[in-house]
Amino acid sequence: MSRYLVTGGAGFVGSHAVLALLDRGDEVVVLDNLSQGHRAAVPAGVTLVEAELADTKRLAEVFASWRFDAVLHFAALSLVGASMREPLHYIAENVGHSLRLAEAAIKAGCLRFVLSSTAALFGEPERVPIDEACRVAPSNPYGDSKRMVEEGLDWAARIHGLRYAALRYFNAAGSDPQGRAGEDHDPETHLVPLAIDAALGRRPALTVFGDDYATPDGTCIRDYVHVTDLATAHLAALTRLETHGSCRYNIGSGNGASVKEVIAAVERVGGRPVPHSIGPRRAGDPAVLVAASDRLRAETGWEPKLGSLDDIVRTAWAWREAHPKGYDDR
Repeated sequence: MSRYLVTGGAGFVGSHAVLALLDRGDEVVVLDNLSQGHRAAVPAGVTLVEAELADTKRLAEVFASWRFDAVLHFAALSLVGASMREPLHYIAENVGHSLRLAEAAIKAGCLRFVLSSTAALFGEPERVPIDEACRVAPSNPYGDSKRMVEEGLDWAARIHGLRYAALRYFNAAGSDPQGRAGEDHDPETHLVPLAIDAALGRRPALTVFGDDYATPDGTCIRDYVHVTDLATAHLAALTRLETHGSCRYNIGSGNGASVKEVIAAVERVGGRPVPHSIGPRRAGDPAVLVAASDRLRAETGWEPKLGSLDDIVRTAWAWREAHPKGYDDR
């Protein structure tokens, strides 16, 4: 049985990765400061270490207490808008903490590292769908912080023999099909849960930011990947690191869905209208952002099992309906 350290394992994507590891029989230790994660998202029997990645002494103690086969790193600040307001804070947190974690792993002899990165690395993409050969040109500090982390891991790979995988994706959505975990952010910024909550009457009408883009229905198109499929993609990359060197993978549907299409899916699945209005565009929102996952599929055999927009919405709706207060009602 293998043992893995999952940072940010009490958060949205990290908690689903923990479930995927447990489902295949692995042992997991979660390290999370619970600033964005939830204690209730950590399954029974999984050790939770509540700590800051900035605490190098505590990190060293964690690596001394357990032998890990690899690290899966999800802990990060991830709001594009907030990064534009606090660029230095985002860069210091995401870059400093990630590389401090990698350094602690290397010192402990743990030489496999999976980074939850972002397709925001590509800024305004030169082509869509976005593949790994596209120009890396982040248009916000959040995306640039992940670029810096990847470059730091490159040096660790060259000098220390670290084997790492960086997974770049846009919109994780949905919830565990078995209802064991879901999406619970404060504040909530993601379209799918916002639309569901508007339909359920739990928040005011949804605002659609612009309907005059050069897309079929005028609203922005984004790439939605079911969070469970995203978790298995991390595991597929982790397995590849057993026999291959470092790699970078984009993860996406290859198609994408517009804001209006997401609203329609929520109405279709939930059987209720989604109250919404049209507002002005948000600064910096590209019309279309869709990633290609051809390389990941070819090199690891990964295939999404919950790839349709209705699958995403159905699982998200079920969890939010069952947990009206998120993890606070458990």
